[in-house]
Amino acid sequence: MDNILLAVNGTLMRGLELNSNLLAVGATFVREAFTEPNYRLWSIDDRHPAMIRVSSGGSAIAIEVWAVPTIGIPTILLQEPPGLCIGKVRLTDGEEVLGVLGEPIICQGKREITHWGNWRTYIANISHNKT
Repeated sequence: MDNILLAVNGTLMRGLELNSNLLAVGATFVREAFTEPNYRLWSIDDRHPAMIRVSSGGSAIAIEVWAVPTIGIPTILLQEPPGLCIGKVRLTDGEEVLGVLGEPIICQGKREITHWGNWRTYIANISHNKT
């Protein structure tokens, strides 16, 4: 069975809410990595992030790379929240893989969290501040 590398930056990551969606299609964790420093990250109502590639003002975002059976990609995408899509993501080592990105419209008026560097750090901070 052919696999496609998929970069995930939010709730699909190991131990998070939607990770079971990856596991259900037979995906396997490959490695942790960072995007090249051309991405920005937003919190969509503190439920999930949306990452967008930008021409300036971006940062390197921590992601996970998963090997996903080709036939599982549509299943994963259809289970993602509205406004998330699959596109190409460039990693710091120059590799280009498919990844979960946000449509720019869902980021309008939402909290930018790029400075946190990743979704895990952001949600840990908001959870800590709620206690």
